Amino acid sequence: MILSRYRSDIALAASNLWAQKTRTLLTALGIIFGVGAVIGMLAIGAGAREESMRFIESLGVRNLLIESRTATSDQELQQRRRSSPGLTERDVRVLQANVDDLEMISARRSMHPAQVVPKPTPDLPELFGVRPAYAPIHAWKLAEGSFFTDQDDLSAAAVCVLGEKAKVAILGYGAAAGQFVKVNDTWLKIVGVLKEQISSGSGTAQSMDPNFVIYIPLDTFKYRFFDRGGSRKDELDGVDIRLKLHADSMAAAKVVNAILSSTHHKIPDFAVTIPAELLAEQQRSQSIFTWVMVAIAAISLLVGGIGIMNIVLATVLERTREIGIRRSIGARRGDIIRQFLFESVLISIGGGVVGIGFGYLLSWIIARAAEWSTIVTPASIAIAFGVSVAVGIVFGIYPARKASRIDPIEALRYE
Repeated sequence: MILSRYRSDIALAASNLWAQKTRTLLTALGIIFGVGAVIGMLAIGAGAREESMRFIESLGVRNLLIESRTATSDQELQQRRRSSPGLTERDVRVLQANVDDLEMISARRSMHPAQVVPKPTPDLPELFGVRPAYAPIHAWKLAEGSFFTDQDDLSAAAVCVLGEKAKVAILGYGAAAGQFVKVNDTWLKIVGVLKEQISSGSGTAQSMDPNFVIYIPLDTFKYRFFDRGGSRKDELDGVDIRLKLHADSMAAAKVVNAILSSTHHKIPDFAVTIPAELLAEQQRSQSIFTWVMVAIAAISLLVGGIGIMNIVLATVLERTREIGIRRSIGARRGDIIRQFLFESVLISIGGGVVGIGFGYLLSWIIARAAEWSTIVTPASIAIAFGVSVAVGIVFGIYPARKASRIDPIEALRYE
């Protein structure tokens, strides 16, 4: 009985809306744009969060990254050198001896080469000298060959591993392992090519695009290359550490900071980055950013809800005589409330369904136009659609109650 009554009320509401198709569509536009905007904003936030989390995780949540801070002037360098030798191989040995949770460690040096052949390119890849542990520290996988070995490092072998973009820039898209490249005056045999890695797109050393780098053993770097542009640089550009499985990153970072502060005599010429801490901070800031965008987009839903209320109020005025006739033949106030409430809810449901499609389209356009990763999640669809239905109910209650309170006698006299 109750279900049949609801079905008849919904059918009546649907027929009334269909009779005024243009008005119904215009009323639903606010909901459509609001739902689409909410889904689009959540998709942008989810895409940005996914990319940033993938990048931070690529740094290694069990890693500690120590970066040398290059002096900005000769005077600053002289002041530093009175107390601190800068980041050196000695620091690496001290850390190995004193950090209990240390599993692997690799020193790092870098330079920008003057030339790379056989294929000249206007934008030359960086040259990194690292230990063989550098690849497992960052959990890298190779598309070709293998990473260089401890023996290659000890013998300062003329070998290298190319990042994916560096390989394409120098040799094109064919196989590279076993071929040779000349960096400055040294020929290097390619022993491996990395699979494409996540890049942050920033210009700092530790977040430089790993795909556009030539990696060589650190001893090869020291004995076969000379960095002519590094007069203000420390002996090492950085040190990458991987901690043991259940190590406390924050506690280990404090130990590393204390050791380096002691060996550098409290000169702040280094920085320790904790990817695990970066990940937590990124998640917090990304959540705030996402919900701010959603709040802005939700204003469209609010405007759409106000539009529904205004149109339903106008409809009540237009159909006052109809309300009087229905009341005179036995319709109760609850029947009138349901009639107009169902109309507002059907508008919001229809607008929500179309808005979901618009949200997908908006996300696709943003991804293509801005080259920004977007991810439409089931949660974003549920939130946007649920809010649109809630808006229809909330903003439909007042007009429906007003319609139910119209005096039937006065309604019948209304022209």
